[in-house]
Amino acid sequence: MTSPSQNAPLPAAFAVPQSGELTSRAHPEPPHPYRTPFARDGARVLHAKAFRRLAGKTQVFTRLPGEQAGDHFRSRLTHTLEVAQIARTLALALGLNVELTEALALVHDIGHPPFGHAGEKALDKALQAHGLTFDHNLHALRIVTWFEERYAAFRGLNLTLAVREGIVKHSRDYSSVTHPELAAYFLDQHPPLEAQLIDLADEVAYLAADLDDGLDSGILTLDQVREGVPLFRTFNDAVRADEPVAATRLTISETLRRILNALVTDLMQEVRNRVRTSHLQTLDDVRRAPHRIVTLSPAMESERAAAKTFLYANLYNSPGMEELHRHAEAVVEGVFQRLITDPSLLPEDHRVLIGTEGLARTVTDYIAGMTDAFIEQFWSRTDH
Repeated sequence: MTSPSQNAPLPAAFAVPQSGELTSRAHPEPPHPYRTPFARDGARVLHAKAFRRLAGKTQVFTRLPGEQAGDHFRSRLTHTLEVAQIARTLALALGLNVELTEALALVHDIGHPPFGHAGEKALDKALQAHGLTFDHNLHALRIVTWFEERYAAFRGLNLTLAVREGIVKHSRDYSSVTHPELAAYFLDQHPPLEAQLIDLADEVAYLAADLDDGLDSGILTLDQVREGVPLFRTFNDAVRADEPVAATRLTISETLRRILNALVTDLMQEVRNRVRTSHLQTLDDVRRAPHRIVTLSPAMESERAAAKTFLYANLYNSPGMEELHRHAEAVVEGVFQRLITDPSLLPEDHRVLIGTEGLARTVTDYIAGMTDAFIEQFWSRTDH
């Protein structure tokens, strides 16, 4: 049983404040009369075209081989909304800046190309042949600072420094040696706890969601998951004992609900524990700590890692999924080569960037913005 102090929020000094350097924008704007800077950022992301396009981008899969797209499998958009819900819960319980956390959750996947990770892998491979790489975090930064056009006074969404830093650093660290263009984002420091939360909220969300979609699709069987994921089996046994006559689909849903609750609770308690044992007092302490603070406990991290290993072996890289991955790679690589060969197929607003960005990067930017359906249509009407 936890004590009340174990569930208490962190001191206010750990939260990113609603004013100061981290609320600054590349293009100064007057304050809003009743919305905070980070609430405005969240709204700007929510209303962005790139955000809406996430509805048409694969998370893990949207259809089974040879079948039409399913209505209930997660898209990149619904996954993002689930991450936002979990991240808000964590931020609220920990006493962090909830509006900043929500804005970061909403924007965290906005840079993903079509076809999920298979599409990202194919796009990166095509770009490497031109001496470049594709990174969805850095592409997200390009989207919010340049490609979105909604304002007469500037290009991009003009998001706060805190959100732009979080876009870059929420899931990994960058070196100023290899990425001098990112110098403004405090590369020698860890991001605030609000940004660190996003990476783990993402992990928690897709672990439960991918088990759910895998079982719902029939790619995974219940016996297979019970055998391969000890965390699932433990909670599933408890649900079966509590609800012996419930339908199987409902016991699965209840199991996944309990898993989510256990992961989120463990994460909150581990953050509080690491803050205490590391003797941290302020946001600056978090930034300069020897390691990131937001993580699961060792025992729960072991459970998560085992579940993720199972998903890679039995869902992400399963025979049926490999067929979809090969198709995705063929489409992305085919469209990339077609555009490299004939840049006149690019829309005018992209063609004008070739002189400054180079042809390969411009082609990549165009493809990364496509939905699954759009790139399929483009591929089918051009030579391949």
